[in-house]
Amino acid sequence: QPALPVLVITGDGEQLMGRGALATIGARRPANLTIAVLDNRLYGETGMQVSHTGQGTDLAGVAAACGFAWTQRLDEASALAGLRERIHRREGPGLAVLRIAQSEPPRVMPSRDGVEIKNRFRRSLGLGTI
Repeated sequence: QPALPVLVITGDGEQLMGRGALATIGARRPANLTIAVLDNRLYGETGMQVSHTGQGTDLAGVAAACGFAWTQRLDEASALAGLRERIHRREGPGLAVLRIAQSEPPRVMPSRDGVEIKNRFRRSLGLGTI
């Protein structure tokens, strides 16, 4: 019985930080693995700076060079149906780069106040604040 398809969804910034994983995947060649990279070409976690993909780094090309069985770039939502079918054929490892809009969704950032961080940690341990 063939292994179920596995889909990993990640962002361009995270994939750029973990490029070594692509080499490992290329060496091991798991047929049921597909990585979908949501590429907005920005580092959202650190303030929306232009990422390396926004400066020309081609993650699909990097994956191909690492030995991935297939790579694909998707610029339109209409291409998702074909990607879905490809994932279920388990002909991987594969990597699909999905270009998405550059937007900054609202987010809630944790406090950076040192006293509050200390007290939050103490509360999580069931201790009183000091």
